[in-house]
Amino acid sequence: MKAILLLEDGTVFEGTSFGAAGVSCGEVVFNTSMTGYQEILTDPSYNEQIITMTYPLIGNYGTNDDDRESDNVFARGFIVKENCDYPSNWRSGASLGDYLKKNNIVGLEGIDTRKLVRHIREKGAMRGIISSTEKRKAKLNEMLAEYPGLVGRDIVKDVTTKKAYKWNKGVVDAITGEESLPKKKFKVIAVDFGVKQNILRLLRSNGCDVTVVPAKTTAANILKRKPDGVFLSNGPGDPEPVTYAAKTVKGLLGKVPIFGICLGHQILSIAMGGETYKLKFGHRGANHPVKNMATKAVEITSQNHGFCVDLDSIKNAKVELTHLNLNDKTAEGIRSKKLKAFSVQHHPEASPGPHDSSYLFKEFTKLMTKK
Repeated sequence: MKAILLLEDGTVFEGTSFGAAGVSCGEVVFNTSMTGYQEILTDPSYNEQIITMTYPLIGNYGTNDDDRESDNVFARGFIVKENCDYPSNWRSGASLGDYLKKNNIVGLEGIDTRKLVRHIREKGAMRGIISSTEKRKAKLNEMLAEYPGLVGRDIVKDVTTKKAYKWNKGVVDAITGEESLPKKKFKVIAVDFGVKQNILRLLRSNGCDVTVVPAKTTAANILKRKPDGVFLSNGPGDPEPVTYAAKTVKGLLGKVPIFGICLGHQILSIAMGGETYKLKFGHRGANHPVKNMATKAVEITSQNHGFCVDLDSIKNAKVELTHLNLNDKTAEGIRSKKLKAFSVQHHPEASPGPHDSSYLFKEFTKLMTKK
């Protein structure tokens, strides 16, 4: 069955459908990871995005029940050069195509993904519509015109948990099956803006007693729980409209140690007086070099964001830059020693990606020890 991708500037890519049949709108982006497609699909930060994988062959190791980063698939569509229908891996439970079909996600294969990625890099990430059922371009244009895009919208509310819950799972060794569950030493409240499960696993495996709360939980309600620290999670979309989150963080600053990742980093920066802006085509992949400003070491990082903190907008003298993106010199991390708060734009929990930055979870426990 044929499928089509139509971009808001009128550019069309035609290929073959795999996964579910249907029509879906979203922001068209690309990811440079060679593996980890299941983690990418189930990452809530990809809510309302149509993901293009730059690596040409995707799906060769299938999918399984263990590599999920949430209980749902949040991507609006998935685009690859070549999909593998016959995966070969001892952990595989279903092919990528069957996984997309089960989760009602439209897939498109057989297009020139290099051409699409070059187009996005030159013109910027843009709204698009992917379809395997409706092929009339005029009708697709009408449907796409009704899609508002991500800027200025709060889409965190669509992915956050509806009620608080305890998290008790640790990191599991894929080979031995052993789960890391050390004694709980720190009571941590994780504010869910679209949290990845491997973040929660790493918190638990670093001795944290983790309670996950909805994004709109107030500072007063968090402080009532008497936490040793507060974690601000990753999440999708534009941070500026998520005003309630910045208000919550303002109420926590200086009262409890804070660690933020991705959207949590952006929310912390806004709470400290900063501003954010939209990147031309974002950072998405598992191979982005980031400089640790303290050690001067270069860390290879996993990334997924379309917005960025304007460090110059933070006039607070208590805030310092801790990490710098070496590709485009954008801010990758900040810290306030006085307020006992720090955050990074990249993903130290990986999944997928390297583990160069996983030490940051230890930094969080050290901060809670000193409080």
